[in-house]
Amino acid sequence: MRVGLVGGGPWARRVHGPALVAHPGTELTTLWTRRPEVAAELAGELGGRAVGSFEELLDDVDAVAFAVPPQVQGELAVRAAVAGKHLICEKPLAADLDGARAVAEAAAGVVSAVVLTLRYDAGIADWLSGVPAGAGPDTVGAIRWLSGSLLGGPYATSTWRAERGALLDLGPHVIDLLDTALGPVTGVDWAHLDEPDLWRFALRHDGGAHSTVTVSLRLPVDPSEIELTVFGGVGRHRFSGGAADARTCYRRLLDGFVGAVHGGPPVVLDAARGLRLQEIVDEVGRVAG
Repeated sequence: MRVGLVGGGPWARRVHGPALVAHPGTELTTLWTRRPEVAAELAGELGGRAVGSFEELLDDVDAVAFAVPPQVQGELAVRAAVAGKHLICEKPLAADLDGARAVAEAAAGVVSAVVLTLRYDAGIADWLSGVPAGAGPDTVGAIRWLSGSLLGGPYATSTWRAERGALLDLGPHVIDLLDTALGPVTGVDWAHLDEPDLWRFALRHDGGAHSTVTVSLRLPVDPSEIELTVFGGVGRHRFSGGAADARTCYRRLLDGFVGAVHGGPPVVLDAARGLRLQEIVDEVGRVAG
């Protein structure tokens, strides 16, 4: 499957590009960035052809992988889906809910996948599979993801992360895990932001379970710390570790994505899922004020 890569930042260089090159079901054929010299440099590293416009990329591929800020992805993903190209999108889908809805609506006609790396981590997958279904009011869950990635390193200069913080970046990941482990999220009980970037919020779930989240990108923690816990009627289930190996997780995402394009099982973590997670993130932000 011919894939075009949009974006030339650290995530494109470290994860999207190498994983697309290495996967047996994909060929990285085309690259485009807003700065032509960046696309040319990346093509020199990864192979493929740097092109001068997004339209030229669309003419050359079967699918598009996006590694760009949400305000850019929202517009371009719609154009790609309307052109019949399958989508690999980052989260959040777009800068706001209207943009995310537009992406999800356009993506209904193609195969789409959202890069929720934690769901493809083997250890976290084992943790999820060990939590029995049917969590009720006697069950509570909690997730803590603490990182210093905005204090230094390759993502410290990311403008959208600096402006929107851990809620928009890490929020979709942790909400997805709690929604999967405890049942669909039905609402936000409370939410609070302590500056500069410590988010704490509580969710309620279909069936009566409750959960809490603590996330930050501006704590002096290196490497990142992730802890997942569920206690109560479904037993005691705990996972603790560092951030997932993103390239390995992306390879597993590609396994399912390529399979779905060729008629296999549909992708669960698709654009519709991305929209639902962004709706909950948006509610958290509104509750926090």
